[in-house]
Amino acid sequence: MLRQVLLAVSRSDRARRVVSTSPLTRDVVKRYVAGDVEGAVAELTDRRLLVTVDHLGEEVSDRAQAEGAVEDYLQIIGRLPAGADVSVKLTALGLRLSEQLALDNAASICEAATARGLTLTLDAEEHDTIAGLHSVHATLRKEHPDVGVVVQSYLRDSVERCIRLAELDDVRVRLCKGAYTAPGAHKSSGEIDRAYVRCLKALMAGNGYPMVATHDPRLIEIASALAVINGRDATGFEYQMLYGVRPAEQERLAEQGAQVRVYVPYGSDWYAYLMRRLAERPANLAFFARSLVSRG
Repeated sequence: MLRQVLLAVSRSDRARRVVSTSPLTRDVVKRYVAGDVEGAVAELTDRRLLVTVDHLGEEVSDRAQAEGAVEDYLQIIGRLPAGADVSVKLTALGLRLSEQLALDNAASICEAATARGLTLTLDAEEHDTIAGLHSVHATLRKEHPDVGVVVQSYLRDSVERCIRLAELDDVRVRLCKGAYTAPGAHKSSGEIDRAYVRCLKALMAGNGYPMVATHDPRLIEIASALAVINGRDATGFEYQMLYGVRPAEQERLAEQGAQVRVYVPYGSDWYAYLMRRLAERPANLAFFARSLVSRG
């Protein structure tokens, strides 16, 4: 129920205005959304952490907005170090206007990223965009085989999708729990976690490159064990965590030799992102509440 409420709040213009104008909220946002994205990337890189950057924004209403999103990515790509990744939401590139438009725009970003030694990962969004997401991903892989895609374990077809993806050579798959709703989707945390583990088993045993996006200590331990069972060394998969969340754990894993990539969101359109992070794991409410109290 709390998850549903938080997701509803994420779509409320009134709630957006209230939350966005609170001085306390702005202080918290600074911890979890990079104000100076280049500075944040440099700091993380110095700590031997990998990065993926996400220019916040989605659901554009016209082609001009989609072109603006492409330009934003082209600009940041020119300032990122080799080995970095960019995370892109296809609705920001015009998916709801035209799948072909989103494909063309994503291809432009892919070409620029490849030229700079970067990769691109297509983010998963609302359930009604998933078919378009995987269609665009399949087409892009013909020219850009290293383009990644996200699978959300809360969706009923997540395990079957991971099994199919795992058959592809070198496919990059980011596995997360998911922060949206869908008819018939898993609702309890136990169901979502069990699906996550089944997805992990398929990906770790497959031909691709798993990207384990979680802060859950149990799932991190399971991923590590599955990597050993399937003969994957530290270069055969990576952990992914959010900017500002469990930074000590990020460094601990990196110090142990694991590849850890930090998801760095930036930009002014942060409200929906923050609310979805709370909905993804409502226990994060206490985490963010402590941030409001400590403000440091």
